[in-house]
Amino acid sequence: MRILPLLLTIALVWALNHRFANKPAFGMLFSPQHGFWVHAEPAGLTSSDSQISLPALKDSASVWFDERMVAHVFARNDYDAYYIQGYLHATNRLWQMELQTHAAAGRLCEILGEGLLQYDRQKRREGLTYGAEQAVKAMDADPVSKLITDAYTDGVNAYIQTLRERDYPLEYKLLGYAPEPWTKLKSALLIKYMAYDLASSGDDIAYSNARKRYGKEIFNQLYPDWPDVIAPIVPVGTPFAAATKKAVAPPDSIVTAGIGAFDPGSRPDPDNGSNNWAVAASRTKNGAPILANDPHLSLSLPSIFYEMQIHTPEVNVYGVSIPGAPGVIIGFNDHIGWGLTNGYMDVLDYYTMDFRNGKSEYRFNGEWRKADMRVEEIRIKGREPFRDTVAYTVWGPVIYDPGFGGDGFGNGYLAMRWTAHDRSNELLSLYRLNRAKNYADYTNALQIWSCPAQNFLFASREEGIAIWNNGKHPLRWKDQGKFVMPGGDSTFAWQGYIPMNENPHVQNPAQGFVQSANQHPADSTFPYHMFGYYSIYRGLQIQERLTAMQNITPEDLMRLQNDNTNRLAVSAMPFLADFVAPTALSAAQKPYWEMLFKWDGVASPDSKAATLFNLWWENLNARLWRDEMPVTDSLAWHIPNAEATLYWLMRDSAMRFVDNIRTPVRETLTELVTVALQDAADTAAAIASRGDLAIGKDRGTDIRHLSRSIAAFGRLGLQTGGGAHIVNATKKTHGPSWRMVVELGKETKGWGIYPGGQSGNPGSAFYDNMVDDWVAGKYYSLHVYDEHKSADANVRKIFFTPGK
Repeated sequence: MRILPLLLTIALVWALNHRFANKPAFGMLFSPQHGFWVHAEPAGLTSSDSQISLPALKDSASVWFDERMVAHVFARNDYDAYYIQGYLHATNRLWQMELQTHAAAGRLCEILGEGLLQYDRQKRREGLTYGAEQAVKAMDADPVSKLITDAYTDGVNAYIQTLRERDYPLEYKLLGYAPEPWTKLKSALLIKYMAYDLASSGDDIAYSNARKRYGKEIFNQLYPDWPDVIAPIVPVGTPFAAATKKAVAPPDSIVTAGIGAFDPGSRPDPDNGSNNWAVAASRTKNGAPILANDPHLSLSLPSIFYEMQIHTPEVNVYGVSIPGAPGVIIGFNDHIGWGLTNGYMDVLDYYTMDFRNGKSEYRFNGEWRKADMRVEEIRIKGREPFRDTVAYTVWGPVIYDPGFGGDGFGNGYLAMRWTAHDRSNELLSLYRLNRAKNYADYTNALQIWSCPAQNFLFASREEGIAIWNNGKHPLRWKDQGKFVMPGGDSTFAWQGYIPMNENPHVQNPAQGFVQSANQHPADSTFPYHMFGYYSIYRGLQIQERLTAMQNITPEDLMRLQNDNTNRLAVSAMPFLADFVAPTALSAAQKPYWEMLFKWDGVASPDSKAATLFNLWWENLNARLWRDEMPVTDSLAWHIPNAEATLYWLMRDSAMRFVDNIRTPVRETLTELVTVALQDAADTAAAIASRGDLAIGKDRGTDIRHLSRSIAAFGRLGLQTGGGAHIVNATKKTHGPSWRMVVELGKETKGWGIYPGGQSGNPGSAFYDNMVDDWVAGKYYSLHVYDEHKSADANVRKIFFTPGK
């Protein structure tokens, strides 16, 4: 029997040091040389200052760390500032930076194994690396962007070169690989990954199928260009100059319809968006403009953003940066503040293609052209590489061909045209924005921003407030971009871009504020055809709340960012209530109907009615649409959004989709609404029996570790309110990734918070130290330090000197 403990020990050691189904090898946690305790950090910052000698620095510099470990960089030139930024990002977030760039480049198989082969193939076919290569060419062609990206890359590599194996971030050890040198291509990949997350929506296939099945009239009701109620970014009634360009449709602007079930890949969260608004000095208590921004993105640990101040003789900027890229993406300086929300403009189109000789030649304008063949070698951990050949056409990469994605797509080849593949230099745009002193500087920075399209908010104490819906917007004729088009004819190409100075924008409107929440940028009087995937209800709520406010304070805008009013519910409840048949409800179901009837529409964490309404609405949508657009059908479908559904029902309660075509009995809206409520009440009763019906418990929020496979490194089960269609857009794994409010008075003051911490090390006290305050809706004062003045007593300083 003495052999049994030995065998068990051997088995345990083997199990702990092997990975199963992409799970980490947790035995590394217990290594005395490399284990978890090597990464433990003290609860507070050490009180003593220190000095670091770095190669390639041009001059001496310093970094001050405040009580939240926010970095304040003081440098005497641009090179040193961005060199140190790269060094700091790598020090705190190296594994995050590299994992995200591997994901963008289609390289996850290298570290996680063959289970992600299809994902990697998809990313290669989406051409993110190709787009990043074009961005690097643009960066290197400009001396400023070349300097800052070179400096940043040098700084990251300076840190990597200091690492011994025992010093690797913990995730490298668990997953069994090592950091590789940083390149500016990786920084470009992060920008393209952002473009994928925010500007890769495209329902061309589903829309083509719907157009074929239902015809033009019904299609336009399913997916209307304009909702019945709108609060656009540029206020209604704002005059627009006549368009200087016009897209001309070909004589036969056909669409390719009924093309099958091919899904062009995993879609980003449809609620990837944001809120921002700026209030004029005339509307505020202190007579200073106030700006607010809260981008809504997938939540993770380590956090998406890294907070910092960068100070040189030419700039003093504070805000959040993206680990892996130089500069500040959202923030403020001594003169202006700015914020971003997603523009949601459709900038990706699909084209059917005819090929011959495999993928080597495609037909275009009556001739056969040679495709550019890009051989993608996908390295796979533990097995031989997989080679995939991607054909590039005049439009862009062929995302689908008979060797990928399954059956059911027309003639078998689908190419994509996407603005993210064009040469662009978004990092230079951010560099200029970081240094902007006035409105002219701000618009100059926007001139070179391409993709993803964003709503750029502006505020300054001298020139007031403004907003631009900005990016490269394709010049299209009406309905171009909604449907898959024939790729063999150049007449279906984009006819240029909307001139930047004609993009929707407004400065100092009479209403005294500007706001965006991913809604339409302008009303139907805008002279160009802009098609996108817009939201409505958050914009309506913000518009009404700001209109009603007087003597506005920063605290008012913090409360607005945390507003939990469900505007879909507020709009839908009075209408749907008229179609409930109370007599059809059982004794057990009626209390839930009464709960809804008494609800104020606020989805606070303890609201049980918020969960019940969500169940009811989901059930009603399923009964309305899934008989006509089932998930098991042979065609790809896109269910109409909540706004289109509700307003169509309000206009016509007997609309054609109310009656289930698969049942012989004619159904009414009363029957659908009541049965949906019955099902919701029964589900709610089951949830309530576990004590979890409040939305903060039933749904809550999980901030998962970026690997998605190490639950202990995340913060799960957070009791949050909010949700889709709500200003506080917090959901299960998605929500405000940075809340910021800035008052631009004689002295600029800022407040902010994000759901995480500055460190990417799970053993650090600064890994998730801000999460609980974020859940509670709290904010921190943002310290803008002056190198020549005394700092807080709890500031720790690191002095950097040039070294060999």
